[in-house]
Amino acid sequence: MSAGTLANPAPVNERSTAADRRPSLLRLTGVELRKLADTRAGLWLLIVIGFSAAAIVAVQLFVVPAEEQSFRPFFESTLLPVGILLPVLGILSVTSEWSQRTALTTFALVPARHRVVFAKLAAVVVAALLSVAASIAVAAVGTLVADLTGGAGTWSVPGALLWHAVVFQVANVLIGIAFGLLLGNTPLAIVLYFVLPTVWSVLGGMIKALRTPAEWLDTAVTMTPLISPEMTGGQWARLGTSLLLWMVAPLVVGLVRTMRREVS
Repeated sequence: MSAGTLANPAPVNERSTAADRRPSLLRLTGVELRKLADTRAGLWLLIVIGFSAAAIVAVQLFVVPAEEQSFRPFFESTLLPVGILLPVLGILSVTSEWSQRTALTTFALVPARHRVVFAKLAAVVVAALLSVAASIAVAAVGTLVADLTGGAGTWSVPGALLWHAVVFQVANVLIGIAFGLLLGNTPLAIVLYFVLPTVWSVLGGMIKALRTPAEWLDTAVTMTPLISPEMTGGQWARLGTSLLLWMVAPLVVGLVRTMRREVS
């Protein structure tokens, strides 16, 4: 047997060993989850999200009539403020890599950038699911307090509302991470995330010709029915269309941009 033949298996073994050492997507997702709270901004944002949900339920216990103090109104009231803040968390999960100059280390350890992006997507989806669980917990505490203080304290809630809450929060956080991937700059992504939909909503209300398109493309309109137990097929179609514009399109373009962006 020739020396060349003996030498051939080495590269294959090296590639195989490297593949074995490559961190799994589950492990990368765990790393990205830790990163969400590693920065001061991320940690305080998580604290504010939890505090806002608790504060809204606490206020309701004092100002809402006793007969309305039940699990469903408590739960529904927490969804919107949390849904406003979650996209900022999604933006930070991406842009902090560049603002904190950790992208060089991240992509050196995991050269396949798409795996890092997928891990970030999985991490923020987990964060969205945890936010729904936190809303349920806060609403449950509020219901118990209402029951002890003379409120209705009823627990009935349509199962569809819980499913809609999951869709609502996951869609919100994915829109945020899509803006972060597309723009790659924290202040710019946060400002445009809030400004562009607001401008579109204002124009849709002022200009008659834009009212019909706004029913299909304005997420402020298409996502509102999610905070209810019932949605028609037409409402789901309008929601899907608006998410194609505000979530899928920037997510795809942002992924391509991240794959090609120079790390410095």
